[in-house]
Amino acid sequence: MSVIDSENNFASQITIGITGASGTPYAVELIKQLVNNNIQVFVIISSAARVVFKTEADIDVPGHPQKATEFFTEFFNAKSQQITVFGKDEWFSPVASGSAAPKQMVVIPCSTGTLSSIAVGASDNLLERAADVVIKERGQLIIVPRETPFSSIHLENMLKLSNLGVTIMPAAPGFYHQPKSIEDLVQFMVARVLDHLQINQQIVPRWGYTKS
Repeated sequence: MSVIDSENNFASQITIGITGASGTPYAVELIKQLVNNNIQVFVIISSAARVVFKTEADIDVPGHPQKATEFFTEFFNAKSQQITVFGKDEWFSPVASGSAAPKQMVVIPCSTGTLSSIAVGASDNLLERAADVVIKERGQLIIVPRETPFSSIHLENMLKLSNLGVTIMPAAPGFYHQPKSIEDLVQFMVARVLDHLQINQQIVPRWGYTKS
């Protein structure tokens, strides 16, 4: 299956992994911002994440990858082929190989179970394999864990990944920008992710600057 159409002239490609941890709004806002920035997005969403989508956002994400692709394309008003959803066993997808996978990936939100699997290189499903590929290819992997409190096991796994160059960015929004809504808190975290991806964002001003 071909998912890359050079005629669309996307600015870049980024893989988004979505697990069953709480934090659906973070994933939704990040994908929206990437689409608005003309980024081609490869999405891997777990079955548990689809349950959380329904629970937290009342969004029914189809289980079949092609139907999920069509759903997200319409939901985010994306261009043709701008969003592609891959199933957990699609081992022939671009994200499974270092020769084709995007050099940037964000797992948002990331469950501690997935965090553990990535830390030990389990690669038992496509999301874990995609993260493993980014690490081995010396790309940029950002993990947004959503759990509290963290156990020593969680912290040890984060330290291991951090030592490998992975950015650990817990879903811990700040309040110095005086948020007025849940959306403001979500956008704070997504803005930080976009900053680390070096993607221009105007949703939250950087410290010392005012929002235009």
